[in-house]
Amino acid sequence: MVVAGLTGGIATGKSTVTALFASFGAAVIDADQIAREVVARGSPAWEKIVEHFGTGVLRPDGELDRERLGGVIFSDAAQKDVLNRIVHPEVFREMDRRIRELGEENRTDVVICDVPLLIETGMHRGFDEVVLVYVPEPLQIRRLMDRDGISRDEAVRKVRAQMPIEEKRAYATIVIDNSASREETAGQALRAYQYLQERAVEAERKGKH
Repeated sequence: MVVAGLTGGIATGKSTVTALFASFGAAVIDADQIAREVVARGSPAWEKIVEHFGTGVLRPDGELDRERLGGVIFSDAAQKDVLNRIVHPEVFREMDRRIRELGEENRTDVVICDVPLLIETGMHRGFDEVVLVYVPEPLQIRRLMDRDGISRDEAVRKVRAQMPIEEKRAYATIVIDNSASREETAGQALRAYQYLQERAVEAERKGKH
């Protein structure tokens, strides 16, 4: 089995490529979905968040009010770091558990872990391959404007609040350029999947010797 971390930037088309990998047969683990699950009411992470940020970040039903919590951390890097230190370890543990489970059940050759902050958290170092969904920044900005109906200034601010996409290229072992048509992107994704399958077969062969 080969486990690849997949990342990108805002409006690069990461979700599209992840869905393509899933359609080819890869098992997909979504870090964002796990992040929502590990802060459910009553969980250890939920308790730590309430202890630090107070009950003001809760909805009436006791679940986290993501919009309110986002407002607290948006302009305060120190508070954002606190939240990350609470949530990220729980996400990593659950991802590891799911990867181990897939390996034990031998259900797939290729696992794709969709992690938006893969490189920023240093998590990329733990994967067999790092897949980057790439488009150049000017196209990122234009697509974000079209997608969200926002001004150019707002789109630029959102894009540049993230790690630059060009910097992420230096960490990637596989780059899928999503600048052109969906068909071209699908072709690149299929070739990447086939390469990952070959790596998985080779790893299994070596493991038997």
